Amino acid sequence: MTQTLAGKTALVTAAGNGIGRASAEALAALGASVIATDIDGAAVEAVAATRDRITAHRLDVLDASAVKALIDANPDIDILVNCAGWVHDGTILDCEEAAWDRSFDLNAKALYRITRAVLPGMLAKGAGSIVNIASIVSSEKGAPRRFAYGASKAAIIGMTKAIAADFVKQGIRCNAICPGTVQSPSLEDRLRATGDFETALAAFKDRQPMGRLGQPEEIAEMVCYLAGDGSAFTTGQSFAVDGGWSI
Repeated sequence: MTQTLAGKTALVTAAGNGIGRASAEALAALGASVIATDIDGAAVEAVAATRDRITAHRLDVLDASAVKALIDANPDIDILVNCAGWVHDGTILDCEEAAWDRSFDLNAKALYRITRAVLPGMLAKGAGSIVNIASIVSSEKGAPRRFAYGASKAAIIGMTKAIAADFVKQGIRCNAICPGTVQSPSLEDRLRATGDFETALAAFKDRQPMGRLGQPEEIAEMVCYLAGDGSAFTTGQSFAVDGGWSI
């Protein structure tokens, strides 16, 4: 059966590039009206300019008042896709408290803040799908030099299950996706920062059993599945889309 999201409104964070952009575009292609947000206003405006059914909003997910204002102006959300995140590179010994706080503020607290703002509108309608982008590096798997990142992404899985359990009888579904390493501008920036882009890229590819990086569109396919009615009997789950890294 061909899935349609016609008549649904979706809110996507970090939609300026990477998984967020691919998700916004894929949801719109299925008929959803998409509110695409990003701290990079120009990037998200560019997405909206070339796609039907996408409207752009600059949003800093760390700004509680901005989040509230956006949801107050757009209370009728059917699908929430939480994509915003940040990768800290280092072990616990490399992780100062500022880096720990930023990891949890951006990866976990922002998700808490936006979900808490959107959820009342979903409950009023008795329906809603929340899709959280976690990571295979979380409670699912450890990875070298991903201490704060893995801990904060594990928190997303915990929140996902808690939200699902609390509201399963009220029509709300909440699931998480755990990607492996996915091609994105932010990844490329981190690879360049090593000083040896090609060697760093080869190392990232080597840890994926499929021998390649994932593509944002491959994660967006799972986003759309979890957003739509085809997954109506699915909640509280975390799905690895990781090229076999977790095998």
